[in-house]
Amino acid sequence: MTSAEIRQSFLDFFAAQGHTIVPSSSLLPDSPGLLFTNAGMNQFVPIFLGDRAPDVSKWAGARPAKDTRAADTQKCIRAGGKHNDLEDVGFDTYHHTMFEMLGNWSFGDYFKKESLEWGWELITKVWGIPAKRLFATVYSPDKSKGDPADFDQEAYDIWAGIFTRAGLDPKVHIVHGNKKDNFWMMGDTGPCGPCSEIHFNLLPSDDEAEGRKLVNSSSPRCIEIWNHVFIQFNANADGTFSPLAAKHVDTGMGFERVAGIHATTNGFKDFSKDPSNYAADVFAPLFKKVAELSGKTYTATVPTKREGLTEQENIDVAFRVLADHARTISCAIADNILPGNEGRNYVIRRILRRGILYGKKLGLQTGFFEQLVAPVVESLGPVFPELVQQQDIIRRVIRSEEESFGKTLDRGLTKFHTSIHRLLVDTAAQTGADKKFEIVIETTPGSSVGTAIDMENRKPQVFLATNPLDTKRCQELFGKVPQFRGKDAFELYDTYGFPLDMTQLLATERGLTVDTAEFEKLMEQQRERARAAQKKEIIVAATEGDAAGDLQPTKFLGYDHLSSSAKLIDVVKTAKDTFLVFDQTPFYAEMGGQAGDTGTALINGQLVHITDTVKDKSGRHLHKVDSSLNAQLSALSPGATAELAVDIQRRRAISRHHSAAHLIHWALRKVLGTHVRQAGTSKTPERMRFDFSHFEAMTPAQIREVEQLVNEKILDNARVETYETEFDKKPEGTLAFFGDKYGKIVRVVDIGGYSRELCGGTHVATAGEIGVVKVVAEMAIAAGTRRIEAVAGQAALDHIAQREAALAAVAAQLSAGPNDVAKKLESLLAHQKETEKQLKAFQQKAAAGLADELASKATERDGLKFVSGVVSAGAPEDLRSIGSQVLAKIGEGVVTLGAVFGDRPSLVAFCSPAAIKAGFQAGKLIGELAGKLGGKGGGKPDFAMGGGKDASKLAEILKA
Repeated sequence: MTSAEIRQSFLDFFAAQGHTIVPSSSLLPDSPGLLFTNAGMNQFVPIFLGDRAPDVSKWAGARPAKDTRAADTQKCIRAGGKHNDLEDVGFDTYHHTMFEMLGNWSFGDYFKKESLEWGWELITKVWGIPAKRLFATVYSPDKSKGDPADFDQEAYDIWAGIFTRAGLDPKVHIVHGNKKDNFWMMGDTGPCGPCSEIHFNLLPSDDEAEGRKLVNSSSPRCIEIWNHVFIQFNANADGTFSPLAAKHVDTGMGFERVAGIHATTNGFKDFSKDPSNYAADVFAPLFKKVAELSGKTYTATVPTKREGLTEQENIDVAFRVLADHARTISCAIADNILPGNEGRNYVIRRILRRGILYGKKLGLQTGFFEQLVAPVVESLGPVFPELVQQQDIIRRVIRSEEESFGKTLDRGLTKFHTSIHRLLVDTAAQTGADKKFEIVIETTPGSSVGTAIDMENRKPQVFLATNPLDTKRCQELFGKVPQFRGKDAFELYDTYGFPLDMTQLLATERGLTVDTAEFEKLMEQQRERARAAQKKEIIVAATEGDAAGDLQPTKFLGYDHLSSSAKLIDVVKTAKDTFLVFDQTPFYAEMGGQAGDTGTALINGQLVHITDTVKDKSGRHLHKVDSSLNAQLSALSPGATAELAVDIQRRRAISRHHSAAHLIHWALRKVLGTHVRQAGTSKTPERMRFDFSHFEAMTPAQIREVEQLVNEKILDNARVETYETEFDKKPEGTLAFFGDKYGKIVRVVDIGGYSRELCGGTHVATAGEIGVVKVVAEMAIAAGTRRIEAVAGQAALDHIAQREAALAAVAAQLSAGPNDVAKKLESLLAHQKETEKQLKAFQQKAAAGLADELASKATERDGLKFVSGVVSAGAPEDLRSIGSQVLAKIGEGVVTLGAVFGDRPSLVAFCSPAAIKAGFQAGKLIGELAGKLGGKGGGKPDFAMGGGKDASKLAEILKA
């Protein structure tokens, strides 16, 4: 069977058992708390929790059967967060950052008997895996460690019957496992249950006793191929477990693992070779392309350590890394997860940059990774059609990232090697080794070689070569093995874009570790600087000594009311400001990029101006007051009544910009693609800023189209509806953002049914209230992140009026109508260009005449001619041109000229070949002359330039 046939046979088998075959869900999970979809069951969680009735036959793209049974192949990424296999990829044959998980599910339908017996039938009867090589694990709690529930007798009995009927001894083939290996929990509370794993003995011999020994031993020669999870309990908050009314089945099988074993064993018949997932033909197109690009051959060697690898081991590691990472990057981008600087987007950028680094190890140049997209589409496109549909954008995103990182990769590698150079020299000085040995480090962009030369007998000892550091010799020389400095790792990250794990990889290859504590300290300092640079002061505590948990959040009335009565409950003072806290308020507190409200508070007959509103950690709205009122406010005490009024015009301007931001987000996704995701916003009365994920600058046509779409929707004047719902019951297509913390109840903002986002901000009632939107700027703020700045409503009208006034002023200057300005300006610029061309010709003629004049005044000594003097020139390049012409006219000799530009003197010097042979060097001449002017300069023997500060001495030094 081919890999594709194995996948299809799995799905067809369960379709025959009444399962609905559903498409893989996106790698971008519905749950904002997950980095990536990392298991087949992710899309079924609402059904397991009882928040959604089983309805899989009605899902888009499904091959319908029963609603209570499902099967699929699910794309999963495990890189970053709790599940992170990134660092192991390439160094063994079974770790991946992206893999497919084959699975079947029962939602309150069949249970253990059907699941295990069907599983056994598929792998032994349909696929032909030898039964003698299979072992099953069942849950057996270790009560001394507090393991929950009881021994899974039901699963044991089912397996005992299966093995007995196969003529095998259940006591040999059933292995007990504790909570760590055989009990699954969704979280500390919620659905859970025992699981039963099927393990495959891949030893050359099918000896049952030897195979049993390797179960759960982390041996690549006996691995788990299928896990059956039986969700039958609910974990309660008090630590007890209650039986569920509806019991579920959740199984998962690693597709690449089974396909790789099938390929390695020649159809489960020959177990002499070491198993490898990468033997599966699903990787073949990628290996073929890498071999074609690099001229290298994959031989499937596997290293036993991370440093000191042979040349072929390095090649084979690189092949596996590139094959894995190309799949991950292509599938992620196809699911609209683009490389970026935060969260899951940064994980994708790290994986791509790691792949680029390994490509460099194979001698591949910038631009190679883009060429790996086609073989990914070839192998996975038939089952994941989004790869075919998005392949152009996948290539464009990768091309942009490659070009960006390619600019700094070589410089970063040079920095890495020079950092090792400095580290070893400093270590020698710190330990006193430099008093006994002369430390010589030779660094090139690709390697560092370190030698310690004994000062007494001059005997050299090499302690650092291109690959590993000789740690034993380092210990002898320095008394320790130095650690790569965290500050150097931080500079590689901050300046050259090297993720920390990439620096760790490079260091490990050389036998070094990285001081991650120092790196994290510097990272935190950078975060602190970023926080300090924010405009707003962050209020971290409401009242000295009060715990946030003891304080009640302020009731917010501002969605429906812009004025209200309230009771003053606290006066909070910081070093600079005073804040009032009320039991309820119509004032919106700054959050989600929306500026806080301003307005007034009438307290005991005293009118107080509120200049800003922010939130503290307990959810209280803190109303900032004018600091000049501190003395009057000190008399206020909790309990006073107040009349609060928001600045209506300001709030409306902010709301217009917030609703405009939602429309711009919708339009960007229409014009650029659904990969566009919000990456930060700011909504103020004056303008809005919208940061979004995208890999290249928008064209003027795209900006116009976005603006046009937004204003068309404004003219349509759709209602803006807001409502609350449970997070898991939000309408399909509602945008939620990773990193945002959502409670069980969320607020949906729906504009006309086409723009729907989770949002806690304030908005207009109808789209028409926005008035008009005008995009004023589009720019890059980071690799893979763009920014649009726009104005709405009165701010947009003001912007248009200013542009019209500027256009009218230019038209008046050009004596042209507004419609003729571009044509008139084009004519004027063409005339200017022609005039400048004529002027340059006159200047060149004058320079030639000046060169003739200077050459005629040359003095001659020892067969060489010398010209020196101060001239008038328009710019330093003109001075250089004159000097060059003079040398050409005198033949063999030396020319030194000076000129003043502004108040700064400049110098040039030229030496002919004969003059250089006679001992004259332009660089040295300029160095001496510039020094006399209080400056510096230098260059090559035949030409040099310099400058100084004291123009008054220029003529004098050129006469000397």
